[in-house]
Parts: sequence; structure tokens; C-alpha cells
Amino acid sequence: MVVHMELEDDEIDRIFHALAAATRRDILRRTIEREQSVSMLARDYDMSFAAVQKHVAVLEAAGLIVKRAEGRERLVRADPAVIARARQLLDRFETMWRARVDRLDALLAEDESPENTSNNTSNEGE
Repeated sequence: MVVHMELEDDEIDRIFHALAAATRRDILRRTIEREQSVSMLARDYDMSFAAVQKHVAVLEAAGLIVKRAEGRERLVRADPAVIARARQLLDRFETMWRARVDRLDALLAEDESPENTSNNTSNEGE
């Protein structure tokens, strides 16, 4: 079995667009905890059933949730594999930024070293 770990740019765009809305983040959180019907999800929001269905559709298009039919109900559950891939992407960004901050800290420490400070003060009188 081959597992595709890299996300394509359009996948990344869909995932972060889906996570941009608080309602969708809440739906994702709830479906991580347990599978729920769209009707159950809709009960807890001050919006129409159709609006909740649209939020679910955005999450589904991003691959963050999976929907399945059981009789007349549509059950929704989070897809942990896609969530893990998005997390790995964020981890890579964090690693890059931490490396940049570490390099900046090293440069600043180099400028503040006693050698550089004494050179700067001896040149001040000239």
C-alpha cells in the first residue's frame, strides 16, 4: 500500500479554506469525537439545515470528513489521515520558521560578542 503524504497546492487551499470558518472547525471537532448525522450536527447551530449541509460539503470537498449513507441519514466522520497530512505541512512550516529564528538569534549573538563590541568602541574615537 502506497501512502501519498505530500499535499498538492489545490488540496492545501481547500483544507485551509475549509478550516477558515468557525462552524466548519466545530463540525470537524465534533466528527473527530464520533460519527454523527448531518441532522444531529444541524441541531446545534443557529442556521438552516441547508447551511449546515453546505458547511459539510466544504469539509468533504477538502477531504477532512467522509460522508456515508445509512438508510435515509447521511453520517459524517472526520478523516484522520487528511488531518495528519495537514498537520505535517504545518509542522514543516514551523520547522522552517524556527530555523530562521535560530539563525537570526545566532547573528544577533555574533554582533553582541565582546570582540565585535570592542572593535566598535575602538573605532568610535577615530
